[in-house]
Amino acid sequence: MDVRRLARAEAEAAFDDLARLRITVFRDYPYLYEGDLDYERRYLATYMESTGAVVIGAFDENRLVGAATASPLNDHFEAFAEPFAKRGLDPANFFYFGESVLEKRYRGQGVGVQFFEEREKAAAEAGFDACVFSAVIRPADHPLRPAGYRPLDDFWRHRGYARIEGLTTGFSWRDVGQAQETVKTMEYWTRRIDRAG
Repeated sequence: MDVRRLARAEAEAAFDDLARLRITVFRDYPYLYEGDLDYERRYLATYMESTGAVVIGAFDENRLVGAATASPLNDHFEAFAEPFAKRGLDPANFFYFGESVLEKRYRGQGVGVQFFEEREKAAAEAGFDACVFSAVIRPADHPLRPAGYRPLDDFWRHRGYARIEGLTTGFSWRDVGQAQETVKTMEYWTRRIDRAG
């Protein structure tokens, strides 16, 4: 597995592959995302337009099998930065982690850890105070929750992240089997950046 930060031209060339990965991976619980390419093009355009954005790719030989994105929080969708400003936190201090998607057969081999490390390194290089990401909240009794499902909370805590209590936002997408988009509640997790490494 080759996991590395992509140059802008590489990221743009991999646009459709990244869209495919997002649609495939986020179809599973808890996101249950009924993806389509038009939505993906609008969403991913935020990364292509941000000069501070990074895209990390995971390759099996020449095939993109996983990816992770990040950008300054102020360059992401307004819905993600607005709750910070309302609480008196400056969004300009935060580097926002977008998706981290990986085909199932490649999971459990440390790629997810590398995705976090590469984005944290990018945040430190760019002088940010903290990294932040959001995660969808689903009820424990959701009818599509798989038996034995384990959320990623322990993995995130092991990486040094903590939930920002009481800070949420809403973001819309279409759930699997649904005709219309509905607003989902997203919670935030954060970690301070050690710029000294």
